[in-house]
Amino acid sequence: MKLSVLTVPLQNEPAEEAFRYLSGLGVEMVELGAGCYTNGNHLQREELIKDPAKAKALKELLAKYSLEISALSCHGNPVHPQKEIAEHDHQVFEETVLAAELLGLDTIVTFSGCPGDCPGSQYPNWVTCSWPPDYGKILDYQWNQVLIPYWEKAVKFANDHGVTRIALELHPGFACYNTSSLLRLREAVGPTIGANFDPSHLFWQGMDPVAAIRALKGAIYHFHAKDTKVDPYNKAVNGVLDTGAYGDLSQRSWTFRTVGYGHGMEVWKDIISALRSAGYDGAISIEHEDAYMSTREGLEKAVAFVKEILIREHPAEMWWA
Repeated sequence: MKLSVLTVPLQNEPAEEAFRYLSGLGVEMVELGAGCYTNGNHLQREELIKDPAKAKALKELLAKYSLEISALSCHGNPVHPQKEIAEHDHQVFEETVLAAELLGLDTIVTFSGCPGDCPGSQYPNWVTCSWPPDYGKILDYQWNQVLIPYWEKAVKFANDHGVTRIALELHPGFACYNTSSLLRLREAVGPTIGANFDPSHLFWQGMDPVAAIRALKGAIYHFHAKDTKVDPYNKAVNGVLDTGAYGDLSQRSWTFRTVGYGHGMEVWKDIISALRSAGYDGAISIEHEDAYMSTREGLEKAVAFVKEILIREHPAEMWWA
């Protein structure tokens, strides 16, 4: 496993300055945003596609600071019911694939997207219950008429350009938000679809990341190291389906935290061990979204924490067995 950082929190710094800083912390890889919800300041995908020499220059810059790229991220909603939004996010997806091809990468990170509830919808409709029967009809439309057909075509495009692993981040608000929904899409369109496993989104849903990792064995293509702190009082009053503003920290049922500030080292060591057991040996990519800390303090605390829990080497021979 290697220590990675999603560089988006450093988006206001030039790429070289961000890379120098992260390398100085002992970071080994970077995950670069490419557009949509994920700021692309450190990867100018359109310029890179127009001038492939810039891909070589970017790799040389990274090598200068002993860094590799773990993945390109283009979190968006390419199945948004508003055509112009869907087309924009789909274009970013395809351009991210082309950029990955030029950089020699096989993995991109994104969302599954969430359609509306019918062809005339204006906004996504995330279904969270199975009754009344209207919701079942919405899900049938979303999956069979929109989501599966879209990803069948998207997977083919990705494969044609050397991207064989599309890591969908399991996030409420999108069609693939938990283990079963990810596996449903994977079964429908093939093994190019896998998970970007982010425990923070599972903690606040009440899931056990270790159990989810075991269920997703072989289908985990990238990993985000981010934590969530659940407020037991607010959760007891309002549950976890919290639509309050992210900045209203004292009233929320849960908030994103730097790793170690939502769950302790034992929990995170169990997660890393479960990843090893499931055969995952890729990037552990820190995603900093902690409203209590500055960017640098949050990243530095996360880097120090993750260094303690990473399993870097292959297992020893079991001389005791």
